[in-house]
Amino acid sequence: QVLDFGWPDMHTPALEKICSICKAMDTWLNAATHNVVVLHNKGNRGRLGIVVAAYMHYSNISASADQALDRFAMKRFYEDKVVPVGQPSQKRYIHYFSGLLSGSIKMNNKPLFLHHVIMHGIPNFESKGGCRPFLKIYQAMQPVYTSGI
Repeated sequence: QVLDFGWPDMHTPALEKICSICKAMDTWLNAATHNVVVLHNKGNRGRLGIVVAAYMHYSNISASADQALDRFAMKRFYEDKVVPVGQPSQKRYIHYFSGLLSGSIKMNNKPLFLHHVIMHGIPNFESKGGCRPFLKIYQAMQPVYTSGI
């Protein structure tokens, strides 16, 4: 059984997608004792880090002794082999997901509208001072606006 949950590299998946991935992994692993999950990624390993970190939080909901041992082995593998979640948005979404699982965060399904972006202070990235910001806005993983360069 192969499931594709891909999303663009260097982006954080929607919380619904993280939840779907964790549910699919958990359902498969609990269906039979010999079932295993193999994760594959075509880009950098940050996406794998998101999935492993999210599932470690998810599997803690009903951790039996065996699950606790499996979780420990997964954590060791994660720390040794998978690039830890590095993008700030990726770290933030893992915290959001953990908060959803614990009940400390509630989802708000009201639409969010971006009316403007304000930059306070101008970073000095160029030799003569200043910078030329580039903005790309996504909605449902699809780019809806790209500023000029």
